[in-house]
Amino acid sequence: MSNQNAIRLDSVSKSFDGFKALSEASFTARWGEVHALLGENGAGKSSLMNIAAGLYAPETGSLFIDDNAVRLNGPLDAAAQGIGMVHQHFKLVKPFTVAENILLGLRNLQTGTYRQRLAQVAEQITAMAASLGFSIEPHARVDQLSVAEQQRVEILKVLLAGARILILDEPTAVLTDAEAENLLTTVQNFAHQEGAAVILVTHKMNDVMRYADQVTVMRTGSTVASLKPQTVSVGELVKLTVGDAPTPPQIPASRAAGEVKLAVRDLRSSSDAPVLRGVNLELRSGEIYGIAGVGGNGQSELAGALMGLPEPVSGEMELVGEGDLNSLSAARRRELGIACIPADRYSSALAAPLSISDNFAMGDVHSGRYGPFWFLRRKRIEADTAAAVAEFDVQGVRSLQQKAALLSGGNAQKLVIAREFARIPQLVIVHSPSRGLDVRATLAVHERLRSARDAGAAVLLISEDLDEVMALADRIGVMSAGRIIGEFAQPADRQAIGQAMVNHV
Repeated sequence: MSNQNAIRLDSVSKSFDGFKALSEASFTARWGEVHALLGENGAGKSSLMNIAAGLYAPETGSLFIDDNAVRLNGPLDAAAQGIGMVHQHFKLVKPFTVAENILLGLRNLQTGTYRQRLAQVAEQITAMAASLGFSIEPHARVDQLSVAEQQRVEILKVLLAGARILILDEPTAVLTDAEAENLLTTVQNFAHQEGAAVILVTHKMNDVMRYADQVTVMRTGSTVASLKPQTVSVGELVKLTVGDAPTPPQIPASRAAGEVKLAVRDLRSSSDAPVLRGVNLELRSGEIYGIAGVGGNGQSELAGALMGLPEPVSGEMELVGEGDLNSLSAARRRELGIACIPADRYSSALAAPLSISDNFAMGDVHSGRYGPFWFLRRKRIEADTAAAVAEFDVQGVRSLQQKAALLSGGNAQKLVIAREFARIPQLVIVHSPSRGLDVRATLAVHERLRSARDAGAAVLLISEDLDEVMALADRIGVMSAGRIIGEFAQPADRQAIGQAMVNHV
């Protein structure tokens, strides 16, 4: 590895609406290394990397590339300096093909007809993917790709644009163990063998310990440490990141669950290319039923169908005592205490342009608690929102009138959970609840789900993070090829679950 600095940020400060997101923060990554960036939600990691990628301008401080001072006037300037960022929430045009998406970001392909340029891009995609050790179909539509494949498209997009400094924001948040290992091995080789610089923004300590050459820790907008991960233990690294984090509680080996609350029978997609192919499961009161599986096997479609999203399905989703779940209106679902926490909090759970208080209140407006639609009681809304924000530790809230879009991903998730748990839930349907959350926030979310179960709620947990499923679930179902192909009672054999996830045809 080279000792030369690839990118350096010195004494960088940045404020938003009077809130200081960064305070004299510094960061240095060298050529030929994988450099991890750790910190709690709202610690300033994304803000700092958005400055490095030209999306934000710093108020104070300096940016250096190859130890030369530079000033970025936008992402195009950053790309010209060889900087490429892959964001946690992908920035792809879903109806476009892989080649069409990548062509949008290439400024050096301006000659020839559109078809000729598209053909050139397709060749470049195939060659670059092969050099990185994976394959991708250039003419596949992005909305037909798995999450892992979409992430590869994002990486190819910035690398083909000339990136030599690659910033990955929470790259393994929605990947399985095997997918994450493949990705991190690929980018590690890119750094070590190609001499590039890779910056890994992550909350996963194991990823840091296994793949990073250097780690920088941020807290409350400032840099608190930079060291080699091999010189500290995981516990010491956690303490540097979040202080004295609480110890995760151990789940009981077995529990006596109550009566069946939700029965799913032969649930199938009503489409020419069915994803759900006969899902059968029973969820009982007082238990957490976890669904594990490799991404793209129908988990998202199952969650969407159960949450009332417009998924064309056949079969039964019986809420015992109420009939077909699909026949219930949104208002009736709320009255019955059905809480829904989708995986994509911004597109499916929050109205990002609306205020924090409006997003919180929308879960209860139909009940009349806040008065009629045409004359809402704003003081009551703000009082309830303020209490929920405090109880659920939603940070980064300068005003209840600020847009929900300004919250970090983790704090946006806390807001969703605060709204869904405003009433005591009887049925909780949750998909990837800790995606992008730091250690402390993840433990808090997990404790909420356990508390709901202990109070008698039926909790359906869908997660591609096997550690999360193992830590929370009382029973575990493995989903493959659009159906549940095996169930495991706790204490479960992780290896057997892993084999079921990848070996079933």
